[in-house]
Amino acid sequence: MNTRFEKIKTEIYSNSHEASKAVATEIASVIKAKQKSKKNCVLGLATGSSPVGVYEELVRMHREEGLSFKNVITFNLDEYYPMQKDSLQSYNRFMNEHLFDRIDIIRKNVHIPDGTIPENTIHSYCREFEDKIKKAGGIDLQILGIGRTGHIGFNEPGSPVNSQTRLITLDHLTITDAASDFFGEENVPRRAITMGIGSILNSKKIILMAWGEGKSAIIRPTVEGEISDSVPATYLQKHPDAKIFLDKASSSELTRIKTPWLVGDCEWTDRVIRKAVVWLCDRVEKPILKLTERDYNDNGMSDLVTQYGPAYNINIKVFNDLQHTITGWPGGKPKTDDSNRPERAKPYPKKVLVFSPHPDDDVISMGGTLLRLVQQGHEVHVAYQTSGSIAVFDDDVVRFLDFVDELDKSYFPEKVRNDEKFYNKIFKSLSNKKPAEVDSPEIINIKAIIRRGEAKAACRYMKVKKENIHFLEMPFYETGTVRKKPLSKKDISIIADLLREIEPHQVYAAGDLSDPHGTHRVCFEAILKAFEVVKKDKWMKDCYFWLYRGAWQEWDINDVDMAVPLSPHELIQKRRAIFKHQSQKDKALFPGFDSREFWQRAEERNRKTADFYDKLGMAEYEAMELFVKYNF
Repeated sequence: MNTRFEKIKTEIYSNSHEASKAVATEIASVIKAKQKSKKNCVLGLATGSSPVGVYEELVRMHREEGLSFKNVITFNLDEYYPMQKDSLQSYNRFMNEHLFDRIDIIRKNVHIPDGTIPENTIHSYCREFEDKIKKAGGIDLQILGIGRTGHIGFNEPGSPVNSQTRLITLDHLTITDAASDFFGEENVPRRAITMGIGSILNSKKIILMAWGEGKSAIIRPTVEGEISDSVPATYLQKHPDAKIFLDKASSSELTRIKTPWLVGDCEWTDRVIRKAVVWLCDRVEKPILKLTERDYNDNGMSDLVTQYGPAYNINIKVFNDLQHTITGWPGGKPKTDDSNRPERAKPYPKKVLVFSPHPDDDVISMGGTLLRLVQQGHEVHVAYQTSGSIAVFDDDVVRFLDFVDELDKSYFPEKVRNDEKFYNKIFKSLSNKKPAEVDSPEIINIKAIIRRGEAKAACRYMKVKKENIHFLEMPFYETGTVRKKPLSKKDISIIADLLREIEPHQVYAAGDLSDPHGTHRVCFEAILKAFEVVKKDKWMKDCYFWLYRGAWQEWDINDVDMAVPLSPHELIQKRRAIFKHQSQKDKALFPGFDSREFWQRAEERNRKTADFYDKLGMAEYEAMELFVKYNF
C-alpha cells in the first residue's frame, strides 16, 4: 500500500553508506553465481560520486573476503569527449583509482569509452563498442547514477528509447553540475560518448543509485511519473528487473516519505502530525489556527482527526509546537523558565563551538545567530575545518602578490631581491597553468592564506575573539583537487582534540550535505566520529549539538527544533560579514547549480523561512535562521 504510487521497485536505506553496501552485495552475488557456473560475469559500470562507496565496498570484499574479479568483464557507461585518459576528470582514471587498480580484474576485460579517438572514427568506434557487449553475452548487471536532468549515462532529455552508444551534446545543467570537477564551467567538455538508452535497457538487471537531497527532486518523477523522454530515467519503468537504491535524503520527495498519510495507514508521531499540518496549511493556503475539519477530511487526513481531533485541538498542539521553536536567545535565555525553549537557560554564559566546513559557511549559514551568541555574552569559538584553497581564483593570488611586492618595495627594499625569485616562480607557474591543472604547493598555500585572512576579517566584524578562531586544515582536503583523500584518523583526532580543549556546551555544525564537491558531508562525518571518541567525557552530558544548513538548501520546517529570528539590521550585518570573504564575492569558483552570490541565496532563504512562519500564523519577522538538534 505504501508504495502504490511507485512504478519501479525502490529500496530506501538510512544513509548512502548502508545503501552502497547493499548494492555491492548484489554485485558480488551476481559475480559469485557466475563463478559457480563457470561463466563470465558482465557488469555495466558507472562513474561520479554515487558509485564511489560501492567500489570501496567491493575492494574491501576483494581484500578481506577473497571476492575475485577474474571472471568479470566490464563496460563503462560513458566518457567526456575529448578527454585524455590520464586527465584528472577522466572516467578512465576514475575507474582505475577507485576500482580496477585495487582488484584482480584481467585488464583486457575492461572496456571504457575512449575520449581520445579521432572524431571521424567515433561512429564506427561506437558500433564496435556495442558489438563487444553482444559478444560478451550482454550485460548481466548494469549500475547507474542519475543526473539532475534525469539522465542515465549521458543520455540527456530527448534521448530516444532505442538509442545506442553514440556521441552526444551535454545539457547545460549537466555542465553546471560538472563545473566543480573542472574548476569552472568554461573548462567542461561540451560532448561525451555514452551508451544509449537501448543499450542500458538490454541489460538483464539494472540498479540505479541516488544519494543526497540534491537528487530528491528528480527521483520523484523517475519513480512515480509517466514515462517520458524529458526524464530519460523513467524508461527504467519498462525494464522487468530494475531497482532503485536510495538514502533517506534522496527519497524525501517520494509520496510515501513526504506525505505518508496519502498512501496508507500512518503512525501519527508528533513530528508526523506537525509535518502533515504544515503541508495542509500550504495546500489550502490557511494559517494553522484557521484549519477546519473539512480541510482535513478533503485532503486525505480524516484519520488524523479521528484519532486526535477535533481539528482545533490538533491546530493548537501544532501551533504551540512551532511557536516554541522560535527564540531570540540561541544560547538560552538566562534567569527564565526554559521548559518550552529550544535551549537551556543554564549554564550561562555557555562555551559555544561553531564548526565551518569552508572559511565562509559560518556567516553564510548562521551569521545572525553567531552575532546573537557573541552579543549575548557567550564564549564563542569558530573552527574552520578546511582551508578552502581550491575555491580561490588565480587572479586573487596575483592581486595579493602584487600588493606584497609593492609593500616590500616601499618599506622593505632589502627584501626585494630575495623575494623576486619567489614572485617570478609563482607568476610563471600561473601563466603556464592549463585549465583544471593542480596548483603548486606554494600557490595552494597562498590561496589558503587568502581564505584565512577573510575568515579572520569576518570574525573581527562579528566580535569573535582572535584567540577563539581555529584553523584546523583537515588533511583529507589538502589535495589541491576537487577529489579528496579518504577521512583519516588524523582528521578525526584534530576534531576530537579541539572538542576536549574547549569542552563546549553547544556545538554548531553544517548539516547541509549538498555542496557541489562533498566537503560538507565529509566534515560532518568527521565530527560524528570525533564525538564517538569523546562521548564518555564528563562534559558531553551537558553538550547540545545543533545543525545548520548552508548555501544550497534550508531545513524543512517540519524538522526544525530552533528558529532564530533576525531583524532588518541583523540581516544587513550578516550580509556585511559575508562580504568580508572577498575571494568568494561576485562569483564563486564552485557556485553549484545556483549562480547567485552566497549572500543573495542566504537572504532569500532566510526571508522565505520567516514568510512561511508568518503564513502559518506566527509572528512576522524580517528573516529566520533554522537549526535541527542532533540527538546521539
